Amino acid sequence: MPLRRAVAKVKYLPQTQAWAEALHQEGTAVHYVLLLERPVWRAGRCYWPVEARAQGRLWRRFYVTPDGRRVRQDLN
Repeated sequence: MPLRRAVAKVKYLPQTQAWAEALHQEGTAVHYVLLLERPVWRAGRCYWPVEARAQGRLWRRFYVTPDGRRVRQDLN
């Protein structure tokens, strides 16, 4: 369940939904990639990278905590 929750948190962000809808209207498929082999630790928290991709290209990378409570676009 946490894996699905992490992807859903990114998929249902307003900016992600708008981007995906525009691409779907053009006939382009959108993919969400959860990179479990590359967790990132910041301030004692684990974040899983979730990439939003279309046509084999990265649109944005988000970082989601395993519990789904925090979603960040950058970790600086």
